[in-house]
Amino acid sequence: MPKTKSRLTENLAGYLFIAPTILVLGIFVVLPIIYAVFLSLQKVQLLGDIEYEFVGFRNFTQLVEDERVWIALKNTAEYVAIVVPSQTILALFLAVSLNSGIRGKSWWRVLFFLPTVTSSAVLTLIFMWIYNTNGLLNDFLSLIRFPTYNWLGDPAVALIAIMIMNIWSTAPFFMVIYLAALQDIPEYLYEAAELDGANGWHKFINITIPLLNPVTFFVVAMGIIGTFQLFDQSYIFSKGTGGPNNATLTIVLLIYQAVFSNLQMGYAAAIAFLLAAIIVTITLIGRRFGGEI
Repeated sequence: MPKTKSRLTENLAGYLFIAPTILVLGIFVVLPIIYAVFLSLQKVQLLGDIEYEFVGFRNFTQLVEDERVWIALKNTAEYVAIVVPSQTILALFLAVSLNSGIRGKSWWRVLFFLPTVTSSAVLTLIFMWIYNTNGLLNDFLSLIRFPTYNWLGDPAVALIAIMIMNIWSTAPFFMVIYLAALQDIPEYLYEAAELDGANGWHKFINITIPLLNPVTFFVVAMGIIGTFQLFDQSYIFSKGTGGPNNATLTIVLLIYQAVFSNLQMGYAAAIAFLLAAIIVTITLIGRRFGGEI
């Protein structure tokens, strides 16, 4: 009997300790998800008194029929397919360079990391100035006798302009993660490989890359989640329209337009669940084939 009472007391103490966390998660995570499910099944009247009309899965069937959803999916998928591998490779290259013992590596770290700590909105405005028809990028391309582009107004290159900016600004964040992982690799593995006659490339391919696999999975997973949520750069570039000609329209920007431009709260919730399903599916596939931390 005393043992049972003691166990109950310990269990109660444990529940009391985790109660604040459960309360916070319940209020700020679980309840919003439940409310989003409710909204996705409703037609919401936002003007005047807020009214709800149950429409079942009509919002989800509308997704299939909405041409702009498919355009946004195509743009987002193209953006993810190019940005995630590029920023991962660039981050690994920068980390390996800094880990190789170059002179002034502390200064290089600060220089490389500056884009990450700069406001995304500020970076976007700076790049819009660079991408201007008479901006620095076109001046440089003209100098080396390359063709110039209307980076902000041409549908063929508008999304590419955002890609370049985001690869440059996000790779340093993942560089720091790779750098920390590289410094945890035991030095004796490289020394043993040298005794067997391995050169720098062989050590990189057969030691560094395999040992970085869990970190690479984390970097890729975080990159996919971040790129699928592209919003602010696309919004500022296109002034909220997703233009030119829907070339920079993304899923998150479409959600924003559904709520604030079209006042379709229920439809926006349905799009949000579509985005969540895509991210979860891709992450699970990555865990299945790429390992996990």
